[in-house]
Amino acid sequence: MAKTRNIQDYDPWYARLRNYVDCMLKLSYREIRYVGTERIPKDGAVIYAPNHTNALMDALVVLAMDRQPKVFVARADIFKNRTLAKIFRFLKIMPIMRIRDGFGEVKKNNETIEKAAEVLRDKVPFCIFPEGQHQAKHSSLPLSKGIFRIALQAQGLMEEMPLYIVPVSLHYGNFFRFRSTVLVQIGDPINVKTFLADHPEQSAQEQINLLKDLLTERMNEVVSPIPNDEHYEATYEICAAAVSRQVKKLPPTEKRRNNLEASFEASKRTLATLNALKEQQPEQAAKLLQLGAEAFQLRRKKGISLGSIAVRYPFLSRLLKLLIWLVTLPYSLTVSVLTLPINAIVQWLFSKLKDKAFRNSVRYVAYLVLWPILLLIYAIAICFLLPAWWALAAILLLIPAPIVAHDSWHLVRLGISDLKLLCSKTLRKKYNAIRKIVIHN
Repeated sequence: MAKTRNIQDYDPWYARLRNYVDCMLKLSYREIRYVGTERIPKDGAVIYAPNHTNALMDALVVLAMDRQPKVFVARADIFKNRTLAKIFRFLKIMPIMRIRDGFGEVKKNNETIEKAAEVLRDKVPFCIFPEGQHQAKHSSLPLSKGIFRIALQAQGLMEEMPLYIVPVSLHYGNFFRFRSTVLVQIGDPINVKTFLADHPEQSAQEQINLLKDLLTERMNEVVSPIPNDEHYEATYEICAAAVSRQVKKLPPTEKRRNNLEASFEASKRTLATLNALKEQQPEQAAKLLQLGAEAFQLRRKKGISLGSIAVRYPFLSRLLKLLIWLVTLPYSLTVSVLTLPINAIVQWLFSKLKDKAFRNSVRYVAYLVLWPILLLIYAIAICFLLPAWWALAAILLLIPAPIVAHDSWHLVRLGISDLKLLCSKTLRKKYNAIRKIVIHN
């Protein structure tokens, strides 16, 4: 009788698919930057604890952090279909019950915890989103207790091997745009074995509460701290308006040399300034938030991209790119037409979505599955219509078609957005007023 394969065991088919999935992920973003990976412990087992903002893309970004296989958990209700359950197992995803499923169902997590301990004993990283749900915002949600129950019980089953909970921050340039950016920051890990040795007298519930507070603190160090309140849009608008000026004020360190890190640090400084104003000059803070809210409403009304706001001189910054776009227009138009079938399917799927946070996930899966099929159809047709060398050249030019098509028309949209901003004197005045308050405080 064949031995049952554990979820963490090596699977050659999974390994082959993983190469393709990672490649498509990297093509789906202009830049993915991982910061602080040297903090990940090498002497024990690891549970990654990322914030959850972008549905499936969060798991894929964590997976691509290194070449190690990783085991994930997902809500148990999506495993009810047997076919889907087999697919999820192949993808190294385990079910986990949530409190909303009922206390009786949560008891079934004991099996998941035991399997998680087996995964961790084999030093295969385990990933669970501690917030328990996703939201497409640059702010944190309260942590659920599932990750801590798993960590404590798994550490108890692991004897002398230490177990670490590693906080991970996922910061997207845009949650809904294809070819955006992702900054991944690793926080200070929590050594669960050491924690238990330091708190032997506390009950299990007290230990869970202490771990929850500790992980919240360490996640807040790396996750964008924009409060999820009635001023969220205004605050985010203020951060975007001031980012280029704040970057100029940063010291010449490694963070300044990388644009994603510099922008994140600049936003943190803007938030610190806003919080200081709230405490010391509440009237000035209220004025700043009012300006942010008005700018947000006016920008949305005029259809101006936030990308036009974050760049100091947006029109000049994109003029050269637009000239290049004009030169390559025949190619851009061709690939745009050839990718229309997939884009039409994607837009139709978007119309069925209730949660916009799934947009990038839907688009990613559509390109992952459909583009190779469509490319094969085009390749066969080209081979019949053109001589061999011309056919080969045409097929090679078609391979990056989805990226070229998207980037070309995104550049056009940004150019139009820049012109709208240039023509909106009222909006530019509001942003200048925002920058003046932030930079001079």
